[in-house]
Amino acid sequence: LTSLIWLLLGKNRLSGTIPVSLKKCTALESLDVGENEFVGNIPTWTGERFSRMVVLILRSNNFHGPLPTRLCDLAFLQILDLADNNLFGTIPKCINNITGMVAANSFTRSSQQYLPLPLDGDVILTEKASVVSEGEAIEYDEILNLVKETDVSRNNLTKNIPLEMTNLKATQSLNFSHNSFTGRIPESIGAMRSLESIDFSVNQLSGEIPQSMSNLMSLNHLNLSNNKLTGKIPSSTQLQSFDASSFTGNDLCGAPLPKNCAENVSVSEDENGDEDEDEVDHWLYVSIALGFVVGFGCFIGPLIFNRRW
Repeated sequence: LTSLIWLLLGKNRLSGTIPVSLKKCTALESLDVGENEFVGNIPTWTGERFSRMVVLILRSNNFHGPLPTRLCDLAFLQILDLADNNLFGTIPKCINNITGMVAANSFTRSSQQYLPLPLDGDVILTEKASVVSEGEAIEYDEILNLVKETDVSRNNLTKNIPLEMTNLKATQSLNFSHNSFTGRIPESIGAMRSLESIDFSVNQLSGEIPQSMSNLMSLNHLNLSNNKLTGKIPSSTQLQSFDASSFTGNDLCGAPLPKNCAENVSVSEDENGDEDEDEVDHWLYVSIALGFVVGFGCFIGPLIFNRRW
């Protein structure tokens, strides 16, 4: 099976660990073992042996441990789906080595690999992959050069979303939801102009929503709910078009949320204005009183002085 290109075993009841013998299939471009009962770590040799890998789907198993940095060696990878496992640790900063998500049409096959198999009739096999996007499973045919996605949702990943992630400018979908990510959303996320779906919900992300997110004109799904985000939602036709549920569970204000940032500012200004007016009135009264005392003294003083003489 050293010439095997696709291995699609998803939605079965397979268990145990990924067999080491699979490392001999160095021509693999698509591996889907999602929705099984596999356990153990993600093999480090995945990145070492599968240099032509385009689709890697390991979702909904019982894999545990950190993300191996050798995944960064999968330069042609376009779909990375590790959702719903027991993975922990951080996303490797070398993630930007996956050039398959940097530019469109970054992977081409040899002409030999496009030749139809000699089956009965005119049947030609096409590659398929089932990808979960916006909570729905979508099955794609002839997926290469069409979809670029990273899904690591429902794990135990921590620390910051690496800045290097934003170099993957051809990525169309990011799902980091239901983890324990902290820190700010990278300001440079606005450079990922191909993004159509972002789900960072149920984490511990803090700070303000980057202004650059208003540049994501292809974005049609956004969920930032249940984090620790603060401040005003950036004003743009794009971000204000999403439902308020995309932003709830934070300390945010501005449309589409009912909490109006301007009202908070105006109230504060009014209060400060009232305080200033009170202070002015106070000193005005003091000045009048002092003026009266001084004036009265100037009038009475000479009279008293003259009488003594």
